Amino acid sequence: MRAVGYRQSQPIAAETSLIDLELPEPVPAGHDLLVEVKAVSVNPVDTKVRMRAQPAEGQANVLGWDAAGVVKAVGPQAKGFKPGDEVFYAGAIDRPGSNAQFHLVDERIVGPKPKSLGFAEAAALPLTSITAWEMLFDRLDIRRPVPGAAPALLIIGGAGGVGSVAIQLARRLTDVTVIATASRPETAAWAKELGAHHVVDHTKPLPEQVTALGIGAPAFVFSTTHSDTHLAGIVELMAPQGRFGLIDDPQTLDANPLKRKSLSLHWELMFTRSLFQTADIAEQGKLLTEVSKLVDAGTVKTTLAEHFGTINAENLKRAHALIESNRAKGKIVLEGF
Repeated sequence: MRAVGYRQSQPIAAETSLIDLELPEPVPAGHDLLVEVKAVSVNPVDTKVRMRAQPAEGQANVLGWDAAGVVKAVGPQAKGFKPGDEVFYAGAIDRPGSNAQFHLVDERIVGPKPKSLGFAEAAALPLTSITAWEMLFDRLDIRRPVPGAAPALLIIGGAGGVGSVAIQLARRLTDVTVIATASRPETAAWAKELGAHHVVDHTKPLPEQVTALGIGAPAFVFSTTHSDTHLAGIVELMAPQGRFGLIDDPQTLDANPLKRKSLSLHWELMFTRSLFQTADIAEQGKLLTEVSKLVDAGTVKTTLAEHFGTINAENLKRAHALIESNRAKGKIVLEGF
């Protein structure tokens, strides 16, 4: 089967940073589905793993943690799907990725593809939807008020892949006021289009801008990027006893400033359930099933922003470069081999 991977961790500009491969077709076992991949999207995790995880000598790593496709075969313990079913999912970080014609994935972290979307549009959603949902509803629990705080959520990086879904989920499924950050006219317009009540500029001091909105100190902050840079401002602008969540990877994060206001700190990694085979691993499949229903009902829309063509090394290198530039809006998708 055709696939795209790498044999050596290199900067994306290197000629062999990503290469086209021919690999054996995998065989499903246990809870596995063998999925014929129709479309994938690219996430910051792809670029991070490419730079940090050196393949074993003579081996190649295949990246990719978003896919939409058709089930070709199922393992002996897989009961929820059958060959021919259209699915979407984000996979597991400790298994080969989805940048391949055929891919194995645990059925418990898979959802039915939204019927109203094509494969490319669907592939934009799984990883970011899981991340946003788990942060908003499992970690920050934004449906539970903070006494005395404004029922408001600040999303730092609102135009990115995760932020684009978080804006929609918070706006459509709760009554909280949604404040997103964006630094360019096109990303600010994108955040407003997705449903943000207010947009502020994260290249300028956040406390002053949030205060100027006149809604009070927010109960919740969801930071998707540059959390260490914004931390002092986040602590300043948040209401006492508020809840702060992040998903990025700062070199260090000093939590001491959170103490005075009794702010709680929540980290979200959507791969935790699959990495540790948690007792509630099937919640991710249920979550994606719910997202699929929300999409088909018109409540949530795809965050596909750019289609980079077929799935090959050349196009994936372009996608990685755009992700690394920190100028991507929404999601980058590739489709077909």
